[in-house]
Amino acid sequence: MKNAILFTCFALLTLTAQAQPKNYSFDKKIALPGDGGYDYLSIDAVNNKLYVSHGTAVNVIDLATEKLVGTIADMKGVHGIAIANDLNRGFISDGRGNSVVAFDLKTFEKIATIPVSGNGPDAIMYDAFSKQVFSFNGESKNASVIDAVNLKQTGTVDLGGGPEFAVPDGHGLIYNNLEDKNSLNVIDAKTLKVIRNYPLSPCGAPTGLALDAKNKRLFTVCRENKGMSVVDEVSGKVITTLSIGAGVDAVAYDPATKLVFCSNGDATTTIFHQDSNDAYTLVQTLATQVRAKTLALDANTHKIYLSVVDMDANRKAIPGSFSVLVYKMN
Repeated sequence: MKNAILFTCFALLTLTAQAQPKNYSFDKKIALPGDGGYDYLSIDAVNNKLYVSHGTAVNVIDLATEKLVGTIADMKGVHGIAIANDLNRGFISDGRGNSVVAFDLKTFEKIATIPVSGNGPDAIMYDAFSKQVFSFNGESKNASVIDAVNLKQTGTVDLGGGPEFAVPDGHGLIYNNLEDKNSLNVIDAKTLKVIRNYPLSPCGAPTGLALDAKNKRLFTVCRENKGMSVVDEVSGKVITTLSIGAGVDAVAYDPATKLVFCSNGDATTTIFHQDSNDAYTLVQTLATQVRAKTLALDANTHKIYLSVVDMDANRKAIPGSFSVLVYKMN
């Protein structure tokens, strides 16, 4: 009996230890050439590459070596990168050029520059279900829709507000935050219409958006109230809102570890654990760097990557200091 009790206690302790989420720590800094602003990062999991927007170019990092292996250059003002593995193509939103640039995922060579009717293309995403690229245009408050096969704009979606991040559900619906309306659009990729709009209160100024497709939960991060709201994908109901750092931009969800990452401009990344669909626990407030506010998650290694530039005493960017910060799970 004594041995049985000891075995049971040991088993419970082991299961408890396995269930505890692991913390993250700094791994390395990847220095990248050139100056200019920075915005979205995007990972091509199939080809194991990280794409980093940077001024008028996109830097390409090999995730196996974590070294620079290519640059897609000579654009006017890059914002985001969308990956279409089924077509071996990537798409870049060139905000100042009012265009989307298509490139080859193997060679990084440009294929086409596609003019769009909207102004200020910013967030961009590929919907494999409809084989369409959506560029979300901040200045004209609409989305330009591009046929990813024929590389031509085929439509426009009137969004009714200023768009931020967007994610597809894989079945023909697209979710998009409206920063100035504090709401979430549901877009039908076939009809190119907003079919629903959900208020996100108490969320103010929503930016980043991530999807837990299995459990039908959306994670939206909001600057004004410094919060992450969990939203029921089906009903649009805000289930809970959790406190995060200031100046948030991006959010990522890791279905394997059930961790949610919120990257904040105040030199923190807030990390939550998804205990159940509707219950979340703060795991860690990871110290990063001022203005490290956009990130990408490698679902294979569980590392997170944040782009940043060093600042001087007057909070001005130091020339030649652009880099990607890498954090790993302990």
